[in-house]
Amino acid sequence: MRKQIFETLRLEKIVGGGQAIGTLDDGRKAFVWGGLPKELVTIRVTKKKSHFVEGIVTEIIEKSPERITPKDENSYLSTSPWQIMPMSSEQSYKASLIEEAFLLHNITLPEKIEVFSDGVEFNYRNKVEFSWFGDKTDDDEKETLDLAFFKRGGKGKVVVDGTSLAHPSINKLAIEIRDLLREKPIVARQLKTLLIRSDQQGNAVWQLYVKDRIENLISDDEAKLLSAKGGEIIYSDPKSPASRITERLNKFGDTTLSDTILGVAFNYACEGFFQVNIPVYEKALNDMKKWIDCNEKMPTLDLYSGVGTIGLTIGGDDVTLVEINEHAVAEMQRNIAKLNRPNAKAILAPSEKSLEYITGEQIVIVDPPRAGLHADVTNRLLETEPPRIIYLSCNPVTQARDVSLLQEKYEIVHHQGYNFFPRTPHIEHLVVLDKKLENIEKESKND
Repeated sequence: MRKQIFETLRLEKIVGGGQAIGTLDDGRKAFVWGGLPKELVTIRVTKKKSHFVEGIVTEIIEKSPERITPKDENSYLSTSPWQIMPMSSEQSYKASLIEEAFLLHNITLPEKIEVFSDGVEFNYRNKVEFSWFGDKTDDDEKETLDLAFFKRGGKGKVVVDGTSLAHPSINKLAIEIRDLLREKPIVARQLKTLLIRSDQQGNAVWQLYVKDRIENLISDDEAKLLSAKGGEIIYSDPKSPASRITERLNKFGDTTLSDTILGVAFNYACEGFFQVNIPVYEKALNDMKKWIDCNEKMPTLDLYSGVGTIGLTIGGDDVTLVEINEHAVAEMQRNIAKLNRPNAKAILAPSEKSLEYITGEQIVIVDPPRAGLHADVTNRLLETEPPRIIYLSCNPVTQARDVSLLQEKYEIVHHQGYNFFPRTPHIEHLVVLDKKLENIEKESKND
């Protein structure tokens, strides 16, 4: 067993990844979970490199006045490491991190940075994936079977009965399934994960991912007793650490969920792409819609579109949606048909392979993954110069990088932060870019 290393240091500030940073006596930086600025702490080193270390707080020697007791004392580091601070501090840190991300690229945002929150700190998540943990009992005859989350910053798991972030129906159903499986001849190592999703009304569906093809693990009658619309047992290749669908073994009831976003109804599957915090997402959509409605006759291009919740709600009648994930596109096509939207076009392709759709004659909406825009997309936008780009990002650092490149021909006319994931470091940020006036004047002269 590798010897554990402990260090004592003063923490300085919160950084982009969500950790607090401090400096060790030898000059190396330490990125620390479970600590707050100005605290003197002892950490257990979880990763050691030549220029930095990562660690977890094991002792607080001098406590920050900001520190509060986390609601999930045993598991908060796994799911929501910012439970140790009040929401007011969280909002302030998120605004500061947006500002820092843009200043790194020499961009000063034109207005004061605001981060919208609807004030709901807990019970907002409509999707949770649990792991499993088992251990020998005292009599050594049968192993325990518990729900668990992976420990942050190292191996091992922490046993849970749920998470305070989740809709109550998710935690309730997770315990029901756990208790049912405890009566079965099964151990944790035969299971992979339990994915549960609920709609805004609390209707829940579940998927149990298993590593062994076990027949009659849950019967139809047993499934009917669960507080769920439906569920599935899914064999997932044990060679893959991710819970991917290899074979659907059993299906019970109705496994499709429905939710309404800005008055538009969407159907989606348990494993499908859909927003986790719908009320805050609707606020972001309404803010984006203002920048589309003023050009309502112009077509819209929605890149990285998922199941189409942006383009099909605020994109107008003439909208083209581009998405790489075939399952998301299948959901999108079903939603287009159900909504009877003949001028909505769903394109199955990576955005960087769909450059011909960026013509310069549409408002372009982008909501890329954390890596930000592909360089080919950025170059195509600069080449075709659409009049407006609406950029929603889950990573202000890569967003700032992209905006710094687009500023060659665009200027920021609006920006707004959103707290989609309270009690976590995750930040969503909206930037609206309009073509610079001098570029518009050049086009007019050329015409």
